[in-house]
Amino acid sequence: MEERIITSLSDPRAYPEATTSVALIQTHVSFIFLTDGYVYKVKKPVDFGFLNFSTIDRRRFYCEEEVRLNRRLCPDLYLGVVELRETETGLSFMGTGRVVDYAVKMKRLPEERMLSRLLTTHSVGEREFREIARIVGTFHLAADQGNEISTCGTAEAIARNWNENLDQVREFVGTSLSEHDYQIIRKWALEFLTEHADLFAQRVEQGFIRDCDGDIHSGNICLADKIYIFDCIEFNSRYRYSDTTADIAFLLMDLDYHQTRGLGQVFLDEYITVTNDSGVLPLLEFYKAYRAVVRGKVESLRLKDQQIPECEREAALERSRRYFRLACGYAVRGRLPKTLFIMSGITGTGKSAIAAELAFQLGIETARSDVVRKEMAGIPVQEHRFEQHAEGIYAPAFDAGTYKRLLDLADNALANGQSVIADATFRRKIERDDFRSLAARHGARFRIICTSCPEEIVRERLEQRLANPAEPSDGRWEIYLKQKEEFDPLDDDSETIFLDTSRSIPDNIDEILKRMGIF
Repeated sequence: MEERIITSLSDPRAYPEATTSVALIQTHVSFIFLTDGYVYKVKKPVDFGFLNFSTIDRRRFYCEEEVRLNRRLCPDLYLGVVELRETETGLSFMGTGRVVDYAVKMKRLPEERMLSRLLTTHSVGEREFREIARIVGTFHLAADQGNEISTCGTAEAIARNWNENLDQVREFVGTSLSEHDYQIIRKWALEFLTEHADLFAQRVEQGFIRDCDGDIHSGNICLADKIYIFDCIEFNSRYRYSDTTADIAFLLMDLDYHQTRGLGQVFLDEYITVTNDSGVLPLLEFYKAYRAVVRGKVESLRLKDQQIPECEREAALERSRRYFRLACGYAVRGRLPKTLFIMSGITGTGKSAIAAELAFQLGIETARSDVVRKEMAGIPVQEHRFEQHAEGIYAPAFDAGTYKRLLDLADNALANGQSVIADATFRRKIERDDFRSLAARHGARFRIICTSCPEEIVRERLEQRLANPAEPSDGRWEIYLKQKEEFDPLDDDSETIFLDTSRSIPDNIDEILKRMGIF
C-alpha cells in the first residue's frame, strides 16, 4: 500500500488543483506531498507504542486532531482533512471511489522562510525571536489546564516519559548512542527527578502544566507574511500536556543544536517578560536534555525505515548522534566549575574541531584566533590571506594584538561567571602564562588542551581545509613546519591534557571530561 501511495500521489493528476510538480518528503511517521500551493500529509500505518497509526480509523482520528490542535496557532494554514480514494488509474484526492486513507491538507509555506533554513544562513535576528517569544508566551497563558492535564506535570508522570524514551532508544546503543552516554543520561535524569521533586510539585500547584504545542522547534516555524508555528503533537496527549518550560525547552535546545545560543537567550528573556514566569529557569537544562533525547530517538527511528533513501538515513544517523551528545552535555554541565580552556597545537592538528565540539556539549563560548584576527583586520572571516609566515596579519605585532583580544574576551566571560575556550596555537609559553594568570585572577580552573596527530593526517586536513570556502583558517603545510620549529614545549602536568586527534572527536571529548573529573 505504501508503494501505491508514493506512486499515485507523485502524479500531479491525483490532486484537485493544477500543479506543475509534486515533491515527497518522508518522516518516520508520514508521507508529505508538496504541490505548487498545498501540502498533503498522509500518516504511515506504524505503531511505535508512543504513537499508533496502525488502522485507518486511527489515522482519520489523528488527522482530525492534527487540524483541530494546530488551528490554535495557525487557524488559516490547516484547511482540513481530505479523503484518499481508489480510482481506475490509482489513488487520488478526487472522485467517488472507495476511501482507502486520509490526509491533512495545508497551505504550502515558502521553504526559504523556514526558521531552520534561516538559522543556517544567519538570516534571522533578535527582532524575530522576540516576536516568536511573544506568540508562544501568549499561547501558553491562554492554553487549557485542568486536573487531567496537571497530572502530566508530576515527577511520576515525567519519570514515566523519561523511562519510556530511554527504553525506546536502548536499541540504538552502539549505533547512534554510546553505552557510556546512555548510562550518564539515564542516571542524571532520574536523579534530577528525585532530587528536585519539590520543583515539579510547585509547577503543578502554580498552574504551569498546560495543553501545550509539544513540538516547537525551528523546523516547525516559518517566517512568511506572518509567523507560523505549526505541526504540534497530536498523536499522544501526554506529550502535549506538559510544563510550559518543556515546550520552550524544545526551541531552546534546537538553538543550542544550531549553535545560536545568543538568540535563545533573547527568546527566553522576552518569554519571561510576557509570562512573568522566571520559574522556568531551574528546569530548563533538564527539559532541554529530554528534548534532545526525543530528537535523537526520532532521527534514529528513520534508520529503520527502508522507504527513506540511504543518503537521508546517513544524514539522520549523524543528526541523531549529535542530539544524543548534546543530551549528555546537558547532563554533565552542572559538574563543570568555571574554567578557562586554551587550545594549543600546531595548525592542522584539530584544535578547532575539538574546541567546537567541547563548546557544543558544554554550552560555553569559544574565542577563535582565526576569526578574531580577521575581524580585527576588517576582512570577511572566510576570506583567505595566504601571507608568508610572520607577515601581514600574521606579523608579530598583529599576532600580539590578536592574543590580547582573545585575552579580553576570556576576561569578560570569566567576569560574568562563565567558562570559555580560547582557540589558537598558543605555541609560545608566554602566551599560555598570560591566560593562566587570567584564570587565577578570576578563581577559575585553567586547562591547556594540546592537540597533535601524525603528520600525514595533518597534511591531508590542511589540503581539505583549503578546498572549503567556509573555513576561516589560512593554515598550510609550510606554516605547519614553521610553527613546529617555534613551538615551546608543554609541561606534562595536571593542567595539560594531551590529545591524539587521529582518534575520534567524541573519544577525545570524553578524555577531556574524564581528566576534568566530570565523568
